[in-house]
Amino acid sequence: MRHRVIRFLLALSVSSALAAEKRPVNVAAAANLKDAADAIAQAFQAEHPEVEVKLTIGASGNFFAQIQNGAPFDLFLSADTEYPDKIVAAGLARAEDERVYAFGKLIAWLPAGSTLDLEKNGLAALRDSRVKHIAIANPAVAPFGRATVQAFQAAGVYDAVKDKLVLGTSVAQTSQFATTGAADVAFLPYSLTFNKELSGGKVFFVPEKLYPRIEQSGVVLASSKEADLARKLLAFITGEKGRDILTRFGYGLP
Repeated sequence: MRHRVIRFLLALSVSSALAAEKRPVNVAAAANLKDAADAIAQAFQAEHPEVEVKLTIGASGNFFAQIQNGAPFDLFLSADTEYPDKIVAAGLARAEDERVYAFGKLIAWLPAGSTLDLEKNGLAALRDSRVKHIAIANPAVAPFGRATVQAFQAAGVYDAVKDKLVLGTSVAQTSQFATTGAADVAFLPYSLTFNKELSGGKVFFVPEKLYPRIEQSGVVLASSKEADLARKLLAFITGEKGRDILTRFGYGLP
């Protein structure tokens, strides 16, 4: 019995030592990527067991500000190309270390029992007096929120709905407004609707002609202590296995 305990403790010690030796790659990922990024991290770690992908999920604009202030990320996966482009322009990353990895799709999400007919009336249906609250991500920091405002403006409904808007700090919080009943309709990335909390609602694809294409790019930061690993991860995301995962979560591909 004593020998068994000793062997167990030795095995535990070796396991802990191996875990401690894992090389971390710190990734700032836009909130629309939450589930897809988890799947990508698991797939990458399966191929590179010596690596630990550490994900931080949030709004792209907030990450941009944090990176400007020296946040210790290795890789930034944005919900647009604007923030990574600004990081390159500021000398915080190299242009050759930025790559477009996906195209996002904007949808309106409605509770299963909603009678709002977006399919028939389009965004003009949002003028309906029964629609009291429309959840969108804060356009100041979230590219999908910015795309939503552009779609409202292009459809000619922005002035009619602007006082109904409820702003989430990111698309993640916007989805919470939807599922908790705090909004009658929420404008979200299609990728989030694969989450079980949103899977029971109605999905209306916002016509792509109403907003600029949402190109999402990733960039390896010049300050990264694991730049080679970060480049490998970005290459994995834009490679066959990463593209398969992104497709599974509803993204378009470059």
